[in-house]
Amino acid sequence: MARRLVIASQKGGVGKTTVALNLAVALAERGSRTLLVDLDPQGAVGLSLAKADTELPGLAELLMGQATPEEAVLVTRLAGLSLLPRGRLDATDVPSFEEEVSRPGVLAETLESAEAACDIVIMDTPSGLGRVTTAALTAAEFAVLAFQTESLALRSIGQGLRVLEHIQTAGNPRLQLLGILPTLVERERPGTHAVLSEMWNGFPDTLETVIPRTEAFAHASTLGVPVGFLGGGAGAPEARRFELLADELEARMNRLLGMEKVHEAQPARQLL
Repeated sequence: MARRLVIASQKGGVGKTTVALNLAVALAERGSRTLLVDLDPQGAVGLSLAKADTELPGLAELLMGQATPEEAVLVTRLAGLSLLPRGRLDATDVPSFEEEVSRPGVLAETLESAEAACDIVIMDTPSGLGRVTTAALTAAEFAVLAFQTESLALRSIGQGLRVLEHIQTAGNPRLQLLGILPTLVERERPGTHAVLSEMWNGFPDTLETVIPRTEAFAHASTLGVPVGFLGGGAGAPEARRFELLADELEARMNRLLGMEKVHEAQPARQLL
């Protein structure tokens, strides 16, 4: 079975979809067969790829039995990366979509039908820790909590951890926190270093990789591409961030699963 990783956040506007999309790209470029699933009723991944609400069939059709997994999963131009879009969903149908996704066992069963050829599934979720996100966490092995580096967001980390603990206890003992990811980092902004320091010292699961606030992400979203696909190397530094994030998350997953790579000791050497 593919490894399932949920990207979640306690509040909106923290760059969660940017993380999900560009992390999926980075993992695919590293050779992992990756499926990016858009669970956000607003279709955030599709919007980031400049696709209209009614343009791509996907999860909604799969849930309603109106499409097969082969019809719902979109193979992208990047080898190894597939997308399960939210699907064609009218705004008035959002409550029904959320109810169907959150029915016990439905999401896990749907993912099993779509992930057969994949190594890892990245699930982008709506803002907050409501029904859809809870369903995703119940069906997943790993979670990354994205938090904006502001004092107010720092206070909500405990809430996110409490929800994960509840799901682990009540419905999914396999779920493990992979890391807390600082996002929208502005190192020049007063207080940013203090917040980062408090996160790294107070929450041992905070990742070393951080995602900065940069115009490159907005520019890439306007063009409907991942940041690493911007021409002329415009997004190269930001894409490199996600390569580092993929490396850190894969190492943590392997460690949690008891598959950590053992580095062979190097013999003593001389340079001159």
